[in-house]
Amino acid sequence: MEKNAKIYVAGHRGMVGSAMVRRLTKAGYQNLVTRTSSELDLRNQAAVARFFEEEKPEVVVLAAAKVGGIHANNVYRAEFLYDNLMIEANVVHQSHLHGVKKLLMLGSSCVYPKLAPQPLREDALLTGPLEQTNEPYAVAKITGIKLCETYRAQYGCDFISVMPTNLYGPNDNYDLNNSHVLPALIRKFHEAKEANAPEVQVWGSGNPRREFLHVDDLADACLHLLHNYSGAELVNVGTGEDLSIRELAELVARTVGYTGALRFDASMPDGTPRKLMDVSKLAGLGWHYQIGLAEGLRAVYEEYAARPEAAVIR
Repeated sequence: MEKNAKIYVAGHRGMVGSAMVRRLTKAGYQNLVTRTSSELDLRNQAAVARFFEEEKPEVVVLAAAKVGGIHANNVYRAEFLYDNLMIEANVVHQSHLHGVKKLLMLGSSCVYPKLAPQPLREDALLTGPLEQTNEPYAVAKITGIKLCETYRAQYGCDFISVMPTNLYGPNDNYDLNNSHVLPALIRKFHEAKEANAPEVQVWGSGNPRREFLHVDDLADACLHLLHNYSGAELVNVGTGEDLSIRELAELVARTVGYTGALRFDASMPDGTPRKLMDVSKLAGLGWHYQIGLAEGLRAVYEEYAARPEAAVIR
């Protein structure tokens, strides 16, 4: 990938897209193309076609998506399916029509079956039923994977798919109605500390196990794959290490400095029992994560605590 290559980062204001812009810029790539959702609606086929005709990007990083936690995925099921299908179909198809040399599509670990053997291997895709709470989002992302696979097979496109584990980092979403578990816990514990609340309620039993990767590590892995991978099969990106939601909540509480009680509400959904990624394929390609969870969480919380109102208002 040449340093002067024109690179379109779709979703550049989101957590993943903004991390990709930071990493590409740090690596010396200056010819980056971005559009906000108000400037370019990726669900609009004609608008996306015009954009590709005008800009003619050589490389595409597809980080744009409608995302959210268990609650948002379960409530806005039609939007999560439709919006993500349209975004992926339009960007992948126009990338093919306009001769994009390399496309990297970002998916999610939720594409794997709910009860797939752990750790999750890339070949577990489509081997069993999905987790019901986020099935529409997962189906959309599986379609994105298959778009990359089939456009490679039929047209010879160098389109690759990357499946990251649970992410956290700068520009995360702290809205309690549609955020993921880690930013939700950061906000809950921070506000409880500020209010001197006696306890904090945590959704679910606390038993499910989750893996967390700092988004800057993901961006570094994606750049590594853009340079070093051109295979048809998706690639997992993660740490290969996990912890229970109870352990995570306790770690967040310590990081924030909250000393009250934790109360787990088992009436709320747990989601998938465990989602640990098998990252041996990525390791074989020469990449390993750098930012440990405790270290990354401290940095994220310091940023959040400095301006909590900015993090909450999206």
